[in-house]
Amino acid sequence: MTTARSDAPSAPAGVAARPSVRLPDFPWDSLLPYDEAARTHPDGIVDLSIGTPVDATPDLAQTALQAAADAPGYPKTIGTPELRAAAAGWLTRRFGVTGVGVEHILPTIGSKELVASLPSHLGYGPGDTVVVPQLAYPTYEVGARLAGCDVVASDSTTALGPQRVAMAWINSPANPTGRVLPATHLRKLVAWARERGVLLVSDECYLECAWDAEPVSILHPDVCGGRFDGLLSVHSLSKRSNLAGYRAGFVAGDAAVVAALHEVRRHAGLIVSAPVQAAATALLGDDVHVDEQRARYRARRASLRSALEAAGFRIDHSEAALYLWATRSESCWETLGWLAERGILVAPGSFYGPSGAEHVRVALTGTDERVSAACARLTAA
Repeated sequence: MTTARSDAPSAPAGVAARPSVRLPDFPWDSLLPYDEAARTHPDGIVDLSIGTPVDATPDLAQTALQAAADAPGYPKTIGTPELRAAAAGWLTRRFGVTGVGVEHILPTIGSKELVASLPSHLGYGPGDTVVVPQLAYPTYEVGARLAGCDVVASDSTTALGPQRVAMAWINSPANPTGRVLPATHLRKLVAWARERGVLLVSDECYLECAWDAEPVSILHPDVCGGRFDGLLSVHSLSKRSNLAGYRAGFVAGDAAVVAALHEVRRHAGLIVSAPVQAAATALLGDDVHVDEQRARYRARRASLRSALEAAGFRIDHSEAALYLWATRSESCWETLGWLAERGILVAPGSFYGPSGAEHVRVALTGTDERVSAACARLTAA
């Protein structure tokens, strides 16, 4: 699926070189020419390429962070009981997950570092296969490659044949497409994984960002039968709470797997800072700021969707998450150039897999002013 980097740095003199890890090129580097073109627009760039929050971090988080700022001692990798209880309570309150307790929760330094390290930390390596979605967040593959695993991109369990699968990623709501997997499909995936001893990991970082469908957690009793064995769900406060700069997330599920991860992570010193834990605890217990932020995104989504459709785009999926999956039935790079001429930067669908080659991903994470500017440029096209 990938080729080794030809520009990998050489080892320092006197140090034996080791084989490089087979990683894809860092995709965002290829956007530089389009970024530069978009910045020449007289009214400036509208950057809708990366889903990074632009609205203020809630006062609740800032207050909690300040109150916990005097933190001279080392926090624990396992996290405070209050944070773990807040995470468990949030899963129950917002998504109907039953039977979840602190033993099922482990805080993480955001979600990306967990995604990139999970196969290695669980002891997977050469000879193990990790399955990722055909259109997927690139770090799923990166994490598998870092561990030396084989990677298969597939949305069909029947297409995998008899090969030995150690771990499989699913993502609902999905990045980049915004697709939501129904509970019936999730149940089938859980049954398939349990029958074969596959660890099924669900990236659920966009659960709070639902528009035209209601996402379901893999830990919901209608999906998992009230048992978490063989299942993990990954969560982040970056999108729901504008907390990307704090790096706060958590993983939930199979208590034995959570305990194994905790053991590795405490040896590695992977610890969420005490002030960030306090802020995350406060935010996981509050729904008001989430609903307010979701209303902002809903309005931006409606405006961008109307403007894109008026400009001749078709929107596929996009029933949840923070993106519109848009196409003009041409190469995504042609579309990228067309938009850059109008001062708008988006992400090419090919970043996420070959089947995204005719789509672009348009993030909702622009300010109201910048989204309005993009809409005006699109409808004037």
